Amino acid sequence: GFLISRCCLPLLKGKPGKAKRVRTIFSSEQLARLEHQFARQQYLVGHERCLLASSLHLTEEQVKVWFQNRRIKWRKQSLEQQQAKLAKMG
Repeated sequence: GFLISRCCLPLLKGKPGKAKRVRTIFSSEQLARLEHQFARQQYLVGHERCLLASSLHLTEEQVKVWFQNRRIKWRKQSLEQQQAKLAKMG
């Protein structure tokens, strides 16, 4: 739809010098490593994030944002599971 096509196109007009962040495409190997790390700990900071980023050839920013997004997805899933349980009980 409209929203999807609009957000995926690069912004041509905008403030000069302020580039829009390009969406990172992670390889399946990178995703597997990120998911594995997330299963162990939902929060990754400092040295650990630095190590993971360099081992995956990503920036710390990319790893940080992936973890933020993954936590949102995780919370949403656990919320849906709770609601499903309540629905079964009711």
